[in-house]
Amino acid sequence: MKPKVILNAAMTLDGKIATRTGSSEISGQDDLLRVHRLRREMDAIMVGINTVLADDPRLTVHKISANPKDNPVRVVVDSKARTPSEYRILSPEAPTIIAVSNQAPLEKIKTLEEDGKAEVIICGDEHVDLNCLMDQLGNKGIKTLMLEGGSTLNYSMLEAGLVSEVRVCIAPMIVGGTRAKTLVDGDGADYMKDAFRLKFKKSYNLGEDLIVEYAVL
Repeated sequence: MKPKVILNAAMTLDGKIATRTGSSEISGQDDLLRVHRLRREMDAIMVGINTVLADDPRLTVHKISANPKDNPVRVVVDSKARTPSEYRILSPEAPTIIAVSNQAPLEKIKTLEEDGKAEVIICGDEHVDLNCLMDQLGNKGIKTLMLEGGSTLNYSMLEAGLVSEVRVCIAPMIVGGTRAKTLVDGDGADYMKDAFRLKFKKSYNLGEDLIVEYAVL
């Protein structure tokens, strides 16, 4: 069984998850606590390599009271094994899985696996096959996964039909910018009839932010 995937993100009112310079401080303190409570509930948390390179995230539960065992397994979609060995995603705070393709150089895979820093999963020829990855994660007993991806990975997961829920924090700000990243980029749908369909679940205010939750149809 593939994991249940919850796409979670914070965006501005105009749908931006970062400015053109990469600045992404969007949600308020209350939402940060919500995100870490959600992380604590998840078996795994997943990002793409661009997020890792831009933010050097820890992807642990550290904004709220938690034990090391509360940290989810960290999963990085990294087709060419570009994750720097000194980055925090490879810290001993939590297990890390790096998903690569057959294009990943063997020496880079060996570097990532050194000293047990990460487990490397090979899925796909040129790019990571996300269906293959979800199957392998499911085989490892991962039942729930939080997707904190960037706009490219978000689109790829939706396109593959692998997202069950979408939870978005909408902050009261507008950024603009044609080069600013939106919640979902990728090729996108040609026509509105081809859009990913959602079913509203609930919404609520959290500080100055608005949280909306949808099921993916």
